[in-house]
Parts: sequence; C-alpha cells; structure tokens
Amino acid sequence: MRRMVKKHGVFITGLTGFVGSHLADYILANAPEYTIVGLVRWRSPKDNIRHILDKVILEYGDMTDLPSIRAALEKHRPEFIFHLAAQSYVDFSFAAPLATLEANVMGTATLLEAVRAMKAQSGYDPVIHICSSSEVYGQVRKDEVPITEDNPFRPASPYAVSKVAEDMLGQQYWLSWKIRNIRTRMFTHTGPRRGEVFVLSNFAKQVAAIEAGKQRPILQVGNLASIRTFMDVRNAVEAYWLLVHKCPPGEVYNIGGAETMTIGDMTKKLLALSTVKNIKVKVDPARLRPSDVTLQIPSTKKFEKATGWKPTIPFSQTLQDTLDYWREHFERNV
Repeated sequence: MRRMVKKHGVFITGLTGFVGSHLADYILANAPEYTIVGLVRWRSPKDNIRHILDKVILEYGDMTDLPSIRAALEKHRPEFIFHLAAQSYVDFSFAAPLATLEANVMGTATLLEAVRAMKAQSGYDPVIHICSSSEVYGQVRKDEVPITEDNPFRPASPYAVSKVAEDMLGQQYWLSWKIRNIRTRMFTHTGPRRGEVFVLSNFAKQVAAIEAGKQRPILQVGNLASIRTFMDVRNAVEAYWLLVHKCPPGEVYNIGGAETMTIGDMTKKLLALSTVKNIKVKVDPARLRPSDVTLQIPSTKKFEKATGWKPTIPFSQTLQDTLDYWREHFERNV
C-alpha cells in the first residue's frame, strides 16, 4: 500500500489541552492529508493525546519564548495555525493575574510577532485562528441578549482582560501588517477531557467519585443561578476547522451552543444520570468568584451565515459522555 504524502500543515498551540486534543482528533478523522504539529512545554502532561502520539509531531517550546516559536514555524511552515494555548481558568486569574496576562497576552503577541517577521523576510503568510472568549463581554444587560459581536466589552476578571487584549492584538496585526488572523469568541463549551476545575467537569468528577465510594454523597457547588449556553467541544472544533477555511481574515465571530440553562438546571440533569440518588447539593463559599458573569447567551448568526455550521450534539450526550469519562478515570485509579 502506498503511503499518503501529506502536503498541508496545521500548527496547534495547546495541543495537549482539552480543545487542542479534540481538534487534533477531528483533523485526523476528517482531513488526514494534513500534518499536525503541536507546540508543547516539556512538562505538559500528554494524557489527552496519548492515543494519537504516533500521529502528531511535537515541538517543544513556550508561547512567551520567541526563538522556540520561530524555530517551530520555520521548520514546518504550516498553512493554518490554531492558537489555543492559554491560562484559561477564570478563578486562577484572580489569584495570579500577572501570570495570566503573561501567558495570554504576551503569548499571543509572541506568536504574531514571529509570523510578522517571517512574512517580512520570506513571504510566509498562514491563516491564524486567535481564540478569544465570551468572557470579554462581561456582565451584559438583559436587553443585550443574545449577545452579538458588537456588544461592548465589560471584562469582569483578569482572564477576561487578557482575552480582550488578545482579541485586539489580532485585530491590530491585521490592520497594521495584514497578518491573516480570524478571531473567535467562544461561549461555554465542555465535554470529555475538560479540566476538573471547570463547572460541568468538576461536578461530573464529584458524582463519579461519589459513585465510586471516594466522596461523601454531597456535591460541592458555586453560583447555581448563572445562566450559560452549553456546547459540546466536538462541535466547537468542527467550527474552528470551518472557520479557517471559510471565513475572511480580520473578522471576529461568536461561537456557541443552542441549549441555555442555569447552572442549577444543568446540575439537576447531571444528578439524574447518577446511580446514586441521594446526593445532596451544598454551596461552597470558596467557589464563589469576587466578580462573576451570570448571563451568557450568544448570537451565532454571523458565523452560521459564513459557514453553514450549527451545533449538532445534544447537551444530554455531552453530560453522559463527561460523566462516563470520569467514571472511567476512577475505574482506572481504584
């Protein structure tokens, strides 16, 4: 059998993370002609990509280190760059704002500077996906939902501030130097492999721990009144792939799901899937943020018009798959 020669390259920062690993899975399944290169730190755990380690290329570096970014890009000269690496935990940004700004703002600036220098020297001109966040909108008014791309920024955390800066850096590099980047403001997305500090994954891990006899039947929660529109990560990465193929540079798009509910309603749906039926819900004051964003309902009309994309995985499946992911975790770690 003749081996396929891969002619196109994809570069993913944050390949070992939640979204990066799912994006690699999607490309391998749907566009196998693309070589996948991931930038990783030497200490990054590889659990999320262990099943595809023989199918991707790892380049070691750091998003705030220009020489390592430049060397990786020079070596592979990818057609598409997905910039997903970030300090993405909102709560941690309150504890470590400087580290959050360093990772997200300087990391993005370093990537854009590397591409700008290469474009000036050799004409290298990739399409870059800049992953901003719905957190840039902050606490919106009720008359502002569904939230459009024109809604004002009201960042309510150091993380959100870093994403405003990242977003605007992408716009500025397009306006000033025509560095071809497209920005997304992704709303709540979740699923298997999501870090345990994020709401659904955290609750699912607790439920799985209770089922495994490793936690008392008490679910520790934060603010249950917050409203979120949920989407499966596997629909998110499909959207990202369509983005770089169908959307023009310099644009920004909201991407999000279609199922809206309070965190409390999400919790009830999750508990209904548990084999333990007497789980109590208890608010932990330590889980409440100094300032919170409690109303996140996106308008995704602009992106849907540009790509024809719509989320297809029901949230009930996302819930089940996430809970099963954590059940398997406790089965492996008896």
